[in-house]
Amino acid sequence: MRARLSDIAQQAEVSEATVSRVLNDRPGVAPETRQAVLTALDVLGYERPARLRKRSAGLVGLVVPELDNPIFPAFAQVIESTLAQSGFTPVLCTQTPGGVTEDEYVEMLLDRQVSGIVFVSGLHADTAANHDRYRALIARPLPVVMINGYAPGIAAPFVSCDDREATELAVAHLVALGHRRIGLITGPDRFVPVRRRVAGFRAAMPRLAGVPESELDELAELSLFGVEGGEAAAGRLIERGVTGIVCGSDLMALGAIRAARQRGLTVPGDVSVVGYDDSPLMAFTDPPLTTMRQPVAAMAVAAVRALVDEINGHGAPHSEYLFRPELVVRGSTAVVRQSGAAPAGPTPQRPVPPALPIPA
Repeated sequence: MRARLSDIAQQAEVSEATVSRVLNDRPGVAPETRQAVLTALDVLGYERPARLRKRSAGLVGLVVPELDNPIFPAFAQVIESTLAQSGFTPVLCTQTPGGVTEDEYVEMLLDRQVSGIVFVSGLHADTAANHDRYRALIARPLPVVMINGYAPGIAAPFVSCDDREATELAVAHLVALGHRRIGLITGPDRFVPVRRRVAGFRAAMPRLAGVPESELDELAELSLFGVEGGEAAAGRLIERGVTGIVCGSDLMALGAIRAARQRGLTVPGDVSVVGYDDSPLMAFTDPPLTTMRQPVAAMAVAAVRALVDEINGHGAPHSEYLFRPELVVRGSTAVVRQSGAAPAGPTPQRPVPPALPIPA
């Protein structure tokens, strides 16, 4: 044991007496010193004494709609690590088409006596869904937090990216590049984020691009989320002569690029494309994708803190917290091509990593 104490003391850069006090859970040791000794134990491969093992504060459910869209694994990773730092054990529930539903996952989580649930882009974002399911959870009482999608009448914290502002910023970026014929692609109308994006588009286009409201209907295409939905909607907009496209997700933007290329057009030479999310790998596509970045880390941490406050009885405010999106300019947007002019190159930017080709 003396040798082990010596090894641990050397690794933690403290005395053997200090190591002994920490291992026996005695007072008189500064928190940072105690943590240094525990870290040394972990690094050297020694098992912590039972009294020093971190106890789980309980299980917390994390319900996400899918993992195909890279933005959802990004949210899950930050939420899970933040929960673990607070002593909670996350339980990830992923929905798939034809698989376990959100309500079925909730029943499973209740059977496991979870301390709370985080919903990411769940049925709370669907205006056609019955939100009494959430009111029933709150009445149990069970703390819940919702990410991306606000539903009035639910006494819970909501954390969202400002979808309306994101669309307005995207339109402003394209207008600054000389585009006036700008289209919008997003998902089904029943979702709250979609309605907010459409509202931002309809507000920005007359004000920034000078497009009359009577022309806006033909410039907005609602489709299925995903590459295929983006490709189909972009094809219709390109046939109507748009030179810039604002998309409701990065995957839809990849579909829009594919639609342009299938028609012999170049991006950004003929059509500029703006995505939404800044999900992983978007800097490596061909061309690197200009997109509206969701502040995933900040949103996830805020959601976990609100949930932990609810669990601890501190009562986080039951309102919606809106986080500001960020425009990330890359190579999929450029100055609009003038009639008869040479193809316009991308806007000046820093060197980007090697690109991953988007299939035609």
